[in-house]
Amino acid sequence: MNTTRLDCRCGAVALEVTGKHIVSVECHCTSCRTAAAQLESLPGATALREPNGSTRCVLHRKDRVRCLRGAEHLREHRLTPGASTRRVVAVCCNTPMFMEFLRGHWLSLYGRRYPAESLPKLEARTMTRDINGGPPLPSDVPNGKTQPFFFMTRLLKAWAAMGFRVPPVTFVHGALEDGPSASSAGLQGPAGRAGASSRALG
Repeated sequence: MNTTRLDCRCGAVALEVTGKHIVSVECHCTSCRTAAAQLESLPGATALREPNGSTRCVLHRKDRVRCLRGAEHLREHRLTPGASTRRVVAVCCNTPMFMEFLRGHWLSLYGRRYPAESLPKLEARTMTRDINGGPPLPSDVPNGKTQPFFFMTRLLKAWAAMGFRVPPVTFVHGALEDGPSASSAGLQGPAGRAGASSRALG
């Protein structure tokens, strides 16, 4: 099977993906746009969002993604305490690497980490119902208000091929919010967010 290497901007972290991807999309959901704006605010970070505000993602089976080097630099960011989705950042250069739905069997690898010649062709835009204004989207691929039917079908087929397993991702170490870069960008860890919520309620 073919392999592709995904590096962070400074090269300290490298992931390897093997085999064909599940689907290649632009996600327009509110959560992805919110998280992308937060991650782009980290010191030295570059753009994660596309010009239309979406996040380009390539979904790949978890059992076909491995960390070649730099796992000690990988930290997670969650929008809320206990969220089932986390975004993983290489803190050596504040490069977002992928997104993980913890109960899912796939990783959403950020398209900006792919070499241009290896980035799979865009196949759909998802969650367009969350777009609030802006120019109309082109009609070059399906623009799903949620996830298109073929998107869900491919996820199911990939899961069946994996024997309906959900392999754990074990090469992420700690939370982004615990580091100095997150503090300077105004991100809070779970304790800080919980405290802020309590103050707002009380």
